[in-house]
Amino acid sequence: MEMDMTEHATRNRAQWNEWAANYAASAERNWATADVTWGIWDIPERDAQLFGAGGIGRWAGCDAIELGCGAGYVSSWLARAGAAVTAVDISDAQLATARRLHGLHESELAGSIEFLQASAESVPLPDASFDLAISEYGACLWCDPALWVPEAARLLRPGGELVFLTNGLLQVLCMDDDGLRTTRELHRPLFGLHAQEWTDEREDCVEFHLPHGEWIRVLGEHGLQVERLVELRAPVGATTRFEYADADWSRSWPCEEAWVARRT
Repeated sequence: MEMDMTEHATRNRAQWNEWAANYAASAERNWATADVTWGIWDIPERDAQLFGAGGIGRWAGCDAIELGCGAGYVSSWLARAGAAVTAVDISDAQLATARRLHGLHESELAGSIEFLQASAESVPLPDASFDLAISEYGACLWCDPALWVPEAARLLRPGGELVFLTNGLLQVLCMDDDGLRTTRELHRPLFGLHAQEWTDEREDCVEFHLPHGEWIRVLGEHGLQVERLVELRAPVGATTRFEYADADWSRSWPCEEAWVARRT
């Protein structure tokens, strides 16, 4: 599918087409359950409360969009709860996994999922179409905030929510230059943090990270009022398959953070 993409989006698409097979097994596990867990430590929604006191059930009957859906398991949780979901991703291979798993589990969904191949930096859908926009390590990590945040704001109806989960700010600052290990030392400045390319030659991709003040600024400039910043702590005894993360480190400092903002 031909898309008008930025240079970093083209690189990230190619990288995720290469990586997709490595994420298929975890996607299969997540599609097979209604239990919502977040991030690399699989923190239950009942603890993280990214959806608030009403949990995922409050989105029943609502329109939701997942920006950078990957293999689509977050969309599957929302659809199980009764939402009508549009799942957007740039990667052919990730969408192939998502569509395959949707075919296996469609009968279990109270709502629906429509898949769309597009960059979250330029989504070909009308304004004010959704009540919820969500991204777990999707657009919020792999797209430029100067581009995807205004798109999310445009797509949301007044009063709609944006929820996104990404690497914790301190974790990004403490990551080795190759992106393979989180240390207890600062490796890069906070000021000017934006596009990040790790030196590991096995990867050709661009991540995006912002200081908290910059997140607040860019969200606010596009009519998104921050309601919560959730700094996630690894549970006692937690394990992860992601080698860059350290459980002891993540018990002391937030390896991941989630933002909740409302469209004004």
